[in-house]
Amino acid sequence: MANQSKENQQATSSTPPIQKSEEDQAASTTMGFKDSLEKQYRKVKEHAETYPYVWASYIVVYGGFALWTTYRWRKLRKTEDRVRTHQERLRKLIEAEESTSSAKVVEKGSTSSDKPSK
Repeated sequence: MANQSKENQQATSSTPPIQKSEEDQAASTTMGFKDSLEKQYRKVKEHAETYPYVWASYIVVYGGFALWTTYRWRKLRKTEDRVRTHQERLRKLIEAEESTSSAKVVEKGSTSSDKPSK
């Protein structure tokens, strides 16, 4: 009987530690991720201090790519703006021509119907 009560206590007390271990595992996973990031940062920092010329070349090459990409992007955007402006001007010009041509057609139609036919 004493053994059974101890087993029941162990069975009931074993459930909360499983939940705690899941919480601890989630916390340790988060801490493990943070630790791995810090470890990776330290490795990169040490490498940069050991080989500064390599990192300087990275900055020059990738910085050059970034500057070139920025230049091309801005040039493209300016070209798109100019094209949109020209399209809008053409659209207004076409609308103006259509409105004047339709006004002429209406005038021609009314003058031809005013004359009596023979």
